[in-house]
Amino acid sequence: MKITIHRGINQIGGCITEIQSSSGTKIFIDLGHNLPDADGQAEDEYDVPENLDRLIDGISAVFYTHYHRDHIAFEAAVAKKGIDQYLGRQAKLVKLKFYAHMMSTDEEKYEAAFHAVSDFKEYQLNKTVSVGDIKITPQEVSHSTADACMFVIECDGKKVLHTGDFRDHGYLGKYLYGTLRRFVVKRKIDVLITEGTMLSGGDERMMSEKELQDKAFELISRYKYAFVLCSSTDIDRLASFCQATTRHQDRLFITDGYQHKLLELFTEYYFLKRNISVYDFSKVHEYEESIIPDMIEYGFTMPVRPSAKFKEQLDNLMALLPKEETVFIYSQFMGYILADNKAYNANTDKFVHSHDWTQEYLHTSGHASRETLAQVCNLVNPHTAIIPIHTEKGSDFTSLDIPEELKNKVVTSDTIADDIEIKVR
Repeated sequence: MKITIHRGINQIGGCITEIQSSSGTKIFIDLGHNLPDADGQAEDEYDVPENLDRLIDGISAVFYTHYHRDHIAFEAAVAKKGIDQYLGRQAKLVKLKFYAHMMSTDEEKYEAAFHAVSDFKEYQLNKTVSVGDIKITPQEVSHSTADACMFVIECDGKKVLHTGDFRDHGYLGKYLYGTLRRFVVKRKIDVLITEGTMLSGGDERMMSEKELQDKAFELISRYKYAFVLCSSTDIDRLASFCQATTRHQDRLFITDGYQHKLLELFTEYYFLKRNISVYDFSKVHEYEESIIPDMIEYGFTMPVRPSAKFKEQLDNLMALLPKEETVFIYSQFMGYILADNKAYNANTDKFVHSHDWTQEYLHTSGHASRETLAQVCNLVNPHTAIIPIHTEKGSDFTSLDIPEELKNKVVTSDTIADDIEIKVR
């Protein structure tokens, strides 16, 4: 077996992992785009077609852990090469709804990606997919998306766990360790490839989504009208604010049409089919002018996005709402609105400060804490290697609270161990 980390050892986002069997079968786990810089530009060497062609030459399939753009971004170009692409069904539907929404403003830009995703093959939880002599088995994880997965990959008698992005403090996070014990640990993993996004942060405990929901409830108790800036596809964050809102009798949760369609999708799969009550969005109302009198009378929470459409709606609503009863809740990474941060986004910052309203910050990460990373390393206890990805400095993994034996297995450069060749680009 040969494992090639094309990107990820020393950068967050844009991760690309290649698994090759001794017979020459090759697959990718994730093929995402670099994250934007402070100017909002997301430059990527694989935007150049010749570079991408060289990268994917000989690849049989690409498996995506989830639908964030830093994990899935070149799908149209991959499709042109006739390479199979795999994603979970719910994640695929979310991606299709996103591209359909974007096509309404720029069809030419998004049409090819929409058709590529339409042709994606769908993997299922705990169902093994075979590509040549490589076997891939998805397992569910909690992340700031719906339908995120980790993969157990088997070939040449070796077993690899690729975690994708994950955490244990989301609504599905309570299942993380049980899933690992039931479906992963007993397979005796040789190589653990794991995200380490939060390694550069401190040791502080992550606030759980349930705790965030309770804090949101307290905020909404103090303010009758609440606007929330959060990701439109972050199922847990939307559930937190929706649940916090409906805990108030008669309070309305209001979304635009695009968001409403996503919440209908989440309700159907997670609540109606799987009976996970926190994902019941059936009482959500779609925004239209006729509902404004009820919004004013009963109060509301309204997820918004930094767009011209929402700016116009906010201008209209703010003219009708008492300032002292209105709050704007920012529920994303703070770096997006801090001018000295490399992730700063001027458009988002301008939108957040577009009105003289009370502002509150309420957010928790979609990624594993240092404590969680250590627990996963200890529980999986890989025989051969730990490969950190999606992290600013892979060598920081040796600072985790794990035994010296595991610290010595952290790999951030080329090596060969137990008939597994590991290459780091």
